[in-house]
Amino acid sequence: MEERKKLTQADIEAFGQEVKVGLLSTINPEGLPHITLITSIMAKDEGCVMFGQFSEGLSKKNVRENPNTAFLVMTTDRKIWRGRARWTSEAKKGPDYERYNSLPMFRYNAYLGIHTVHYMDLVSVRGPEGLPLAGIAGSVLGALAVAKSAGNERPAEVLNSWTHGFFKRLDTLKFLSFVGLDGFPWIIPCFGLRSAGSDRLVLSPVAYKKEFAAIARGQKVAVFGLSFKMEDVLVRGTYWGPDRRLGVPRAVVDVDFVYNSMPPVPGQIYPATDLKPVRDF
Repeated sequence: MEERKKLTQADIEAFGQEVKVGLLSTINPEGLPHITLITSIMAKDEGCVMFGQFSEGLSKKNVRENPNTAFLVMTTDRKIWRGRARWTSEAKKGPDYERYNSLPMFRYNAYLGIHTVHYMDLVSVRGPEGLPLAGIAGSVLGALAVAKSAGNERPAEVLNSWTHGFFKRLDTLKFLSFVGLDGFPWIIPCFGLRSAGSDRLVLSPVAYKKEFAAIARGQKVAVFGLSFKMEDVLVRGTYWGPDRRLGVPRAVVDVDFVYNSMPPVPGQIYPATDLKPVRDF
């Protein structure tokens, strides 16, 4: 689908739905992609995307150091918008601040009020796109077929049992992000992806084939898993693919980083970090 420089009125109204999936991909100080669930993503106007912040996390730090981002919006009718945007500013008061905090999700929740509104200039957008159901079905079947042969002979214990099972579930939504040659991240749905051992993910890049072809072998990617129970986890690793196994196109991600992005305390799970005492001042 052709990319556009502006949002339409229909796009703006779709982004305004409270019940939707909203993802933001940012770039960390090491130049690696990071994905965060941001359901508060909205369109301020045809050239500006905004989101409300109610919790602390790496994505808000990342955009202040590197403003290049990618976003994805998926509505309840399974329509998807994806685009690139450049973070420009933030505000702690004003009409948009009041608008966010008047929404039922935040107005009646004493713990999750919006305290900052972030603004991003739209660079490009595509959508609405329907889910490529035939391609997704092929990706799921392909990943199932090659999963057993994709495991490492001597796997490292990177994914704990919960994370391994979470990525193995067919009802977990999965999204992959990488940093393109233009310096912006990009997000690709990869619902057929699944775990293949305790340190590897496998996918069959049948759906979104051209987009996966833009990822270089050996490039670092991020994979975000999300359930309808609002469980989510982020992993990062090295992308290898595509190749063929059992006649099926296959790519793998060797995982070396796991991050819990769920509130109230998001943080790194693997590699393990040192425990630090909490001191009162």
